[in-house]
Amino acid sequence: MIRKPTRREWLAGAAGAPFAGCGKRAQPRPVSQVSITRAPDYDQGLYATVRRILEEHRLQVRGRSVLLKPNLVEFADGSPINTHPLLVHAVYEGFRALGADSVRIAEGPGHRRNTLDLADAAGYFSTVPRFEDVFVDLNVDDVAPARLRRQTSAMRRWYLPKTASGADLLVSIPKMKTHHWAGATLAMKNLFGVVPGGVYGWPKNPLHWAGIHECIVDLNAMFPRQFAIVDGIVGMEGNGPIQGTPKRAGALVAGCDPVAVDATCCRIMGIDPSKLGYLGLASGLERNIDEAHIRQMRESVASVAAPFRLIDEFKHIRLGKG
Repeated sequence: MIRKPTRREWLAGAAGAPFAGCGKRAQPRPVSQVSITRAPDYDQGLYATVRRILEEHRLQVRGRSVLLKPNLVEFADGSPINTHPLLVHAVYEGFRALGADSVRIAEGPGHRRNTLDLADAAGYFSTVPRFEDVFVDLNVDDVAPARLRRQTSAMRRWYLPKTASGADLLVSIPKMKTHHWAGATLAMKNLFGVVPGGVYGWPKNPLHWAGIHECIVDLNAMFPRQFAIVDGIVGMEGNGPIQGTPKRAGALVAGCDPVAVDATCCRIMGIDPSKLGYLGLASGLERNIDEAHIRQMRESVASVAAPFRLIDEFKHIRLGKG
């Protein structure tokens, strides 16, 4: 059963909403709004679905710069490794329709590949008109130092692409996938792709050495203005994020608080968010992973629940395990 927020919680949640809804996340909010929307397939209906999601979250981006960050990792024909290009284009058109001053798409894959060739193989060129004109390879973008008020990882210095750090709103559009090192890769883990390979190398090993879960938390703290739309139409289970198998959840999960979005995705996947390293850390920093502090919009978790298969190393994070 979905818990309805009190009037006080509703007003508190609405008050933080970007640009009404996605304001800065320096202070914890009593309620985070997360929507679960049924999306059975990658078809033309996605355009109306995404437009409705953006309107429901009251995203006010007129005159602002928006950067879309999909999950573009590797390509294998028929495998759901990457965010589907039709969803990315639907989000692109949705923000343009809302009057954003600029909408760009950017990624910095962790493997040393020609990024444009990878995007072409994944269908981005054939789906997004003038893709090369709106795309930025974050691995080779100009960088600037970034600072953290509170550091969690062992990473002492951060250098981030100016295209990402300079955007008014960063929109994470990841795949719903399991991950052989992190347990799951969703909106928060997707930000590893903003770390420039030109500075940190491939496959960005300094982030692993400094603590994967801790770096996930730090990266998200450096991007206080975010919106996330998780591609759970067809995700990946098992040995993700590359070698797993397709898993259909038939849903898009969205919200301005990536911690609450990821916690909701975990519950859909049959994962206990409190047992996922980076979400446990985020919870310790007074972020919202408890269902009592997440206002669920549209569908309930139970109505779209699709337990994802986990590799042996992560069976302990299964929801309901003692």
